[in-house]
Amino acid sequence: MGSGLAAIQRAGHRADVYLSRPGKRNAMTTDLVKDLTEAFRRLDADDDIRAITLLGEGPVFSAGMDLELVSQRAESDPISDDAFPQLLSLVESVRQPVVAGIKGAAPATAFELTLACDLRVLGSDATYGLVETNMGLFPQGGGTQRLPRLIGLSKATELVLTGDYIDPDEAERIGLVHEVCDPGTVDDCARALADDIAEKAPLAIQNAKKALAAALEMPLERGLAYERSLGETLRDTRDVTEGVAAHIEDRDPEFTGE
Repeated sequence: MGSGLAAIQRAGHRADVYLSRPGKRNAMTTDLVKDLTEAFRRLDADDDIRAITLLGEGPVFSAGMDLELVSQRAESDPISDDAFPQLLSLVESVRQPVVAGIKGAAPATAFELTLACDLRVLGSDATYGLVETNMGLFPQGGGTQRLPRLIGLSKATELVLTGDYIDPDEAERIGLVHEVCDPGTVDDCARALADDIAEKAPLAIQNAKKALAAALEMPLERGLAYERSLGETLRDTRDVTEGVAAHIEDRDPEFTGE
């Protein structure tokens, strides 16, 4: 796959996407970003995959952008083109829910990458924050836009302007992450959450993701109408018939995505 800096592993209806540059703490370059983009495009088109995790190979999710390249103003610096924004838009828009497993560290650009995911699991010892103002920059990969939508403008303003890391327990309390896990278990926690989602009816999950994405983009009445229209598309599906029957019969449903 491309430069070999991203890898896909499949387990049942779950796919694990890895940032695979462990010798550089998975620091991001244009090649890594393009490989991740290719991986997510493949999975978006894969009807057998119902949930995705985004993980880092080795002990760290990602050190963020490769600062050696930034300091050299190298042509492969992701800031120099649209590769990173395109990746974030793709991660947000793939049909399957994406769970980020954030272990070790995820500062700056890596933090922004996790904001594009649907759910986030964080290690209790992870350094996690938008630290760009400490380097004369400010977040330009969606941090000033996605973060306020997740946790509100006031707290987002504090995190952006101070450049401080956020305490993992506080991150969970304010809804920035959905679970804090012991070090060494983060990937497994992310996989478990993705597996739980993958057991649900895939068309229902996909439509719910669409409706949730519209919640902050549409006025309430339009959003409610959109929600109803998405719900109507499910009424005659095989999975609804199976789900209702399984509930009545007190058994696990067997969803097929039909």
